[in-house]
Amino acid sequence: MDPDLTSEIPTQPAERVRALVERVVETLDLEASVAVEEVETEIRATVEGDELDLLIGSDGETIDALQYIASRAAFADSAERKAVVIDAAGYRGRREVALQGAADRAATEALASGRPVELEPMSSPERKIVHQYLAARGDIETHSEGQEPRRRLVVTPTAG
Repeated sequence: MDPDLTSEIPTQPAERVRALVERVVETLDLEASVAVEEVETEIRATVEGDELDLLIGSDGETIDALQYIASRAAFADSAERKAVVIDAAGYRGRREVALQGAADRAATEALASGRPVELEPMSSPERKIVHQYLAARGDIETHSEGQEPRRRLVVTPTAG
């Protein structure tokens, strides 16, 4: 490895996330700024700018991949672990609302039909959002089926 590159790697996880996201933004030649916030349970990098579709990618695949790499890089040499979230132009919030809407529709359909309802295949972090969103309901249960990348969440009415 080039010695100049290793000397540029920050030692703090949040700064590693910042450096990685800034490097990707620069490499993609995007006009954007990167803000990083660290709290007790999470490091969040937010990218703001115009035309961030390239960073988000089709169905969020690019930003999800960047988030995974940033998480691995942040804690590569540490036993400490926190969630790492990369967002761009409010994508994560918009996607969470869409997932919650799909979860509500699936729950309604499962209860009306009395049968399990499968949602579209989604990433592990997206399935987690839906599982957590529906967890408080006592009238349905959720589980995941299938193999990545086609793994999907199933909503099933509870007995009784």
